[in-house]
Amino acid sequence: MSQRPTHQLFDAYFTQAAMRDVFSDSGRLQGMLDFEAALARAEAAVGLIPKDAVAPIEAACRAEAYDLAELQQAIVSSGNSAIPLVKALGREIKRTSPEAERYVHMGATSQDVMDTGLVLQVRAALALLEDGLAALADALAKQAQRYVDTPLAGRTWLQHATPVTLGMKIAGWLGAINRHRQRLAELKPRVLVLQFGGASGTLAALGDKAMPVAEALAKELDLTLPDQPWHTQRDRLVEAASVCGMIVGSLGKLGRDLSLLMQTEAAEVFEPAGQGRGGSSTMPHKRNPVSAAVLISAATRIPNLVATMFAAMPQEHERSLGLWHAEWDTLPDIFCLTSGALEQALLVAEGLEVDAERMRTNLELTHGLVLAEAVSITLSQRVGREQAHQLVEQCCRRAVEQKCHLREALGQNETVTAELSADELDHLLDPAHYLGQARTWVERACAEHHSLTSAR
Repeated sequence: MSQRPTHQLFDAYFTQAAMRDVFSDSGRLQGMLDFEAALARAEAAVGLIPKDAVAPIEAACRAEAYDLAELQQAIVSSGNSAIPLVKALGREIKRTSPEAERYVHMGATSQDVMDTGLVLQVRAALALLEDGLAALADALAKQAQRYVDTPLAGRTWLQHATPVTLGMKIAGWLGAINRHRQRLAELKPRVLVLQFGGASGTLAALGDKAMPVAEALAKELDLTLPDQPWHTQRDRLVEAASVCGMIVGSLGKLGRDLSLLMQTEAAEVFEPAGQGRGGSSTMPHKRNPVSAAVLISAATRIPNLVATMFAAMPQEHERSLGLWHAEWDTLPDIFCLTSGALEQALLVAEGLEVDAERMRTNLELTHGLVLAEAVSITLSQRVGREQAHQLVEQCCRRAVEQKCHLREALGQNETVTAELSADELDHLLDPAHYLGQARTWVERACAEHHSLTSAR
């Protein structure tokens, strides 16, 4: 059969190949055809259609049997993908069994086919995201433990603050991924449900066989039967989109941090190197953060796509005009962009390159000022908080004016040296001695990761 031309030059960069397969045209068709095959089996199981009608229907439910270009053109007139597909399905069945063709799609409506087919795609998509998040969490946990005691400058408002550790920073990324793994597990029972309501949601066409068919259909597809059809209640899909938005927001934060740490002026942490990776068309020396760019790009694009899903929620009556249609490409795009960001984040996390010596050098850029708090807190226990703060502030000002190290300025202040010995000052001005609970945060994030992994 003829295939639609592709226009996805950037797909390999922004989308995981497996996720693109899930939401490809053939993947979309196969989801709807899986619904039709399962519907035939369910209706035969409760005696609504002859059992010998099932095999011809199932045999025709193969996406590769249909002309995508022809269906594409038919959608222009029909307004959705199910109408022309069901017609084509009927013709395909009729070639081998005119009798079976009479029973295809019985009692269902187009939205039943499309929404349930979409749910089947979402199930596959969520499995890919779960695997990606688990792999990313594992890589981050290993890196957090590896750099648990590696000090670097904490930065607030893009300025040096007090020392942290690289392990603590990575543990922050890991903690967010842990929470997203929990969110995905929690939403699956709400999202992975059958859509089956017929013309207006009553299943009136199936008479007293309606509930038996619905129950059998849900079982066939391994989906939950919800309390009622949800044709114009879109909260389930919006929840899935929202969680994807949060995942990519956290990945964007990782990408933003990494790109800043890769800046020439910082040069502390880098994406993995590779032949031609991050190069420039004109500057041979460049090493650009190409994976971080994907993470930041996805975090920029997806919020607007999620907003479209929210905007499409107030759907009219029992079937929506236009708002439902707005979801069709939006949700797949959200999943595809999320998968691509996850893939790039995993590549980075597994191959992270760290320059611990540069971190130590950068910690000294302010000549000890990043540890002024440590001195002030210890000194406050000797002379009181307000006086200690004023003394250290004066020494900081002197260090800046004289372009000397804070240790020297403190050593020149008689009030300070009367309270703090030289050894105490040396200790207080060593970043390794002012890391607080950084190790604890790493241990807690890694413990949560291992708990989630054990529970899978």
